[in-house]
Amino acid sequence: MKLKDTLNLGKTAFAMRANLPVKEVALQEEWESADIYQQVQEKNADRPAWVLHDGPPYANGQLHMGHALNKITKDFIIRHKSMTGHRSPYVPGWDTHGLPIESALIKRDGVNRKEMSVAAFRDLCKAYALEQVENQKTDFKRLGVTGEWDNPYLTLAPEYEAQQIRVFGAMADKGYIYKGAKPVYWSPSSESSLAEAEVEYADVTSPSIYVAFNMRDTKGVMDEDAELVIWTTTPWTLPANMGITVAPDAEYVQVNVDGRRFVVAEDLLTHLAETLSWEAPEVEKRFKGVELDRAVAAHPFYDRDSLVMVGDHVTLDSGTGLVHTAPGHGEEDYFIGKEYGLEILSPVDNRGHFTDEAPGLEGMFYIKGQRYVLEWIKENGSLLLQEDIVHSYPHDWRTKKPIIYRATPQWFASIDKFRDELLENVEENVKWYHPSGERRMYNMIRDRGDWVISRQRVWGVPLPIFYAENGEPILDVEVINHVADLVEEYGSNVWFEREAKDLLPEGYTHEASPNGEFTKEMDIMDVWFDSGTSYAGVLQVRDDLEFPADMYLEGSDQYRGWFNSSFTTSVAVNGHPPYKSVLSQGFVMDGKGQKMSKSIGNVITPEEVTGDLGADIIRLWVSSVDYENDVRISKDILKQVSETYRKIRNTVRFMLSNIGDFDPETDTIAYEDLRQVDQYMLAKFRVLNAQMLDCYDNYDFATLHKLVINFVTTDLSAFYMDFAKDVVYIEAKDDEQRRAMQTVMYEILHKFLRLMTPILVHTMEEAWKELPGVDGYIQLTDMPTVEDVAREEEIVKEWAPFFTVRDGIHKGLEEAKNWDNDPIKKSFEAQVSLYIDADTKAQLESLSDDLAQLLIVSKLDLLPLDQAPDEAMEFDGYQVLVSRAEGEVCDRCRAVRPEVGTIEEAPELCHRCYAIVEEHFPEYFEEKDEA
Repeated sequence: MKLKDTLNLGKTAFAMRANLPVKEVALQEEWESADIYQQVQEKNADRPAWVLHDGPPYANGQLHMGHALNKITKDFIIRHKSMTGHRSPYVPGWDTHGLPIESALIKRDGVNRKEMSVAAFRDLCKAYALEQVENQKTDFKRLGVTGEWDNPYLTLAPEYEAQQIRVFGAMADKGYIYKGAKPVYWSPSSESSLAEAEVEYADVTSPSIYVAFNMRDTKGVMDEDAELVIWTTTPWTLPANMGITVAPDAEYVQVNVDGRRFVVAEDLLTHLAETLSWEAPEVEKRFKGVELDRAVAAHPFYDRDSLVMVGDHVTLDSGTGLVHTAPGHGEEDYFIGKEYGLEILSPVDNRGHFTDEAPGLEGMFYIKGQRYVLEWIKENGSLLLQEDIVHSYPHDWRTKKPIIYRATPQWFASIDKFRDELLENVEENVKWYHPSGERRMYNMIRDRGDWVISRQRVWGVPLPIFYAENGEPILDVEVINHVADLVEEYGSNVWFEREAKDLLPEGYTHEASPNGEFTKEMDIMDVWFDSGTSYAGVLQVRDDLEFPADMYLEGSDQYRGWFNSSFTTSVAVNGHPPYKSVLSQGFVMDGKGQKMSKSIGNVITPEEVTGDLGADIIRLWVSSVDYENDVRISKDILKQVSETYRKIRNTVRFMLSNIGDFDPETDTIAYEDLRQVDQYMLAKFRVLNAQMLDCYDNYDFATLHKLVINFVTTDLSAFYMDFAKDVVYIEAKDDEQRRAMQTVMYEILHKFLRLMTPILVHTMEEAWKELPGVDGYIQLTDMPTVEDVAREEEIVKEWAPFFTVRDGIHKGLEEAKNWDNDPIKKSFEAQVSLYIDADTKAQLESLSDDLAQLLIVSKLDLLPLDQAPDEAMEFDGYQVLVSRAEGEVCDRCRAVRPEVGTIEEAPELCHRCYAIVEEHFPEYFEEKDEA
């Protein structure tokens, strides 16, 4: 028998090498076969529900790290709730309508939409969307996200579309739906109107121009040859100019500049004189803006009047104080134009090309036409200055191309009619977890205009609106609900396949259609109306869910998107929000804080990471970041996360390997019989247990991550596990000290694995399979609780003096490694003299009768502080002297003992090891004698 055979060297099937890319897939296949998700739901069937409603990602393209951050965070929450007394089903969903799918089909497959019927093209869109859903579903499942993957919700499902139409009907019945020709965000590149949530801003270079308008009717306020000066950065809107707006109470002046007379706001005169190179402009007249009301100017290049109006929206922050007004191309322009009875002229078509309402520009793209406009006003002398400026300008968030304001007939959902109710609900009925969440939502609703809900596309849910023979729209809730029933039965293609008369209730009549003829609206609903009614299509119809949801969780951009549209439609129809709380996240950037871009080459995908490192590495990264703000990821960051994972895994492995011969039923040592250091370790862990549960409850995963890493590295690896080797390896198998430490390791593992399951679900399941005394899946267990944290905190506090002097001793040992003469490389080679006062000595002696073992030194002497020699290292309240221990190294326990070499039968052993081997392994000596 070899000496190492007398040691209790641990063994476990829980491998040091994680091999996550392989093991995770096998585990996921096992879970799917066992239908673990359904088992969890059955286990929790009688518990109170807690529902997180999934915001649907768009069904197009490969998953990015933002998807991973969002879905994994949701998974943390769902798993935690399912393990803490809740029934927490999770139904994932997908947003499956919209322009990107239309565009992808045309681009990828070369589909010519105009050569097929609307219904046929929609069928292709549906097939493409379902293909994308399956691809993304596979990737989400690979991240270890639990949920009802075999029955997700899809916005293209007939039953979902029907519910969406019913919500529309309820809003129409309350008078919230109307048709108007207000200017809306229009994307020439998409040939469709856009919602506010579909607009993003980017810098562009535009011509900044000052233009002079001649007068036709001065109302006697100014000279007949005076000219009104306007400023604009959108010269292409000048063909639609119908007026000029001034501030009613502002002071305006007529100034003479080299014989030309100009009218501008007096407060801006100095700045304008400098900008326009006016030398010593002479003020000839002063008058209030209100005095200019209904004066008439001449359009700068068309034979048309430009009416002077008075508007409170005019400011003197910049420009000239006189605002170029095109009611067809601006919201404020529209309202003032309506007030003064102006034509709402918008001479630009769906593709951004000028119509024949802009003579001389017909058929030109508006940017090309703008060049002609600039030439015209330059030639006729009305252009006073042109210069380029860089400014923020709205863009289509999908095509990334500039958009325009354009007045077209659109369907709107009124916000004004219930804005106060919306704002009250923001403040009273939702818990906003992000510090700025409530303010952001409140301000967006306070400031938003009416919601444009119509889109000039085909892949979406139709607006269920009929028109009578005289063009009157029919918004009858019974008719709308009839359409919803048809859609539920046949799908929304029924709207495009049948004639209007076949979509109306049988025998339907309307006074505005005496001949019984009707037409139907061909626009579809804004996709934000699709996703924004998901509570109706999911929460209100699935028996296992609840409405309102306990939480919505998405990226911070959804305050203007899904959070907003869901909130608006639910308050409109139900009188309350669809959620009780909202948690929002920042965006995922690269390691330098830059946006990920294929052109830069800094993109990291979940698929890439799961293939190389494993899903648990991504999950651990998610737990480490402060998701309330933008977060970073890079290969270097993932390398650091992998090191952290390795530390956790190896610590779990060490404990598993050292309880391989431990039976919790027969070998557990009662708490009161544990050594104080063992009780301390349990106390330390139980405090951690309580802190982790608190972090889960507050969705504070970054703090949880820090607590866990500190516990694993500082409390377990650097302390308890470090000196544990001198007990669990060295003592006899059934020695009470050894069983005591195994008891502690077992309790910690039994609870730690469960506490970490929401984070490292694969690794904890793998470890659970190797834990003695348990069976089944860890996902079917509950979180461990702590009854009396205060008592555990007191125990931890009692050990503070020990860790204070331990720090000093460690510094002394580190210094000893660097001695020029006979350095001490291992702590067991050292003996330590600790010089302390009587109180500290009593405190330390009360904690353990073998402090040297806890410090992993061969000998520790506690001596009076006033006896400390000069060479002792001095610390606050104590001193430390490290010296080489007397004796030789024991071949079995590796401690330096004076008796090593003096035992005749075993000179290689110390007294402690000799006694253990003699009692439990006598054959060692027999074989030794024979040899």
